[in-house]
Amino acid sequence: MSSETTNSGGSSINFGSLIRRPEAGTLLGTIVVYIFFASMGGEIFMGAPGWSSFLNMAAEVGIIALPVGLLMIAGELDLSVGSVLPAASLTTALISGHCDLPTWMGIFGGLSVGLLVGLVNGLLVTRTTIPSLIITLGTLVAMQGVVLSASKVLTGAASVSLDAPEWSKFIFGRLVAASHQIIIVWWIIFAVVFWFFVHKSPFGNWLFAMGGDKESARNAGIPVRKMTIGLFIMSATAATFVGMCQAILFNSAQVSGGMNIIFNVIFNVIVSVVVGGTLITGGFGSVVGIFFGTLTFGVVSQGIYFTDIDRNWSSLIIGIMLLAAVGMNEIFRKKALSAVSKKKA
Repeated sequence: MSSETTNSGGSSINFGSLIRRPEAGTLLGTIVVYIFFASMGGEIFMGAPGWSSFLNMAAEVGIIALPVGLLMIAGELDLSVGSVLPAASLTTALISGHCDLPTWMGIFGGLSVGLLVGLVNGLLVTRTTIPSLIITLGTLVAMQGVVLSASKVLTGAASVSLDAPEWSKFIFGRLVAASHQIIIVWWIIFAVVFWFFVHKSPFGNWLFAMGGDKESARNAGIPVRKMTIGLFIMSATAATFVGMCQAILFNSAQVSGGMNIIFNVIFNVIVSVVVGGTLITGGFGSVVGIFFGTLTFGVVSQGIYFTDIDRNWSSLIIGIMLLAAVGMNEIFRKKALSAVSKKKA
């Protein structure tokens, strides 16, 4: 029986090729977990409260997960996003709230933190032989110290308030339909841009080549150093964008959560990328997979609150989901690689 089905319009859909795509397992996982929680959460989960709950969380995680996923495809990892996010939130609030300067200056200052940290990470990774895991772990801890010290020294408190004007609220911090954050729209925009960058431009081929073998990519004329620095800058700047949006949405920056909040950011991002089918070792992944991986994580992490399941089981469920997703993605990855091998043969 052929795997190809033809519709009435004459166009054909090759289901064999569809299931061999990197995002196939992730899309299937998203559908399965949504059906599971919808059956247990009922109309509330399937309505606006449920959708806004997991979409709001997925958007905040997803904007960071996209560039972090590209870094992982290239064979690198950025842990510093965990502390860069609150650093940007604090910087925005300090400039526009504590110092009472224009909001656009606070936004620019917050995003500049990501530009600076990403540049430092990229330069250190490309000019030394130290793994990016160690380098970004160092900048993670360093930025956490800077955030806490700056907040205490400049304001004497662990939170800084600001009064964001309407134009900034409209663009970065408003609620659509009373419950959906505008950052959901930004997440979709970023996903489209990154999809074009990875799958429709020459940079995507360079990215996968770097993840396969950096030395071979360098010998082929690919600007590995510039690409690596650019990816780290995108990763850190994405985290600062989310932090800036949070400060404007809530009219304050909270830095009292310590390592718990930082760990949650890192954990959520990496889990979303891995669930999305990206290999930590590099060379395999897709933007669509990362998008649906983040959506899957959002559904699971928030869906449990709409059921009668004990909240203490949430971590176990997320852990099982991660293992199942990795196993499923491995199956689909092998199908994709086997298809490529057959074509070459």
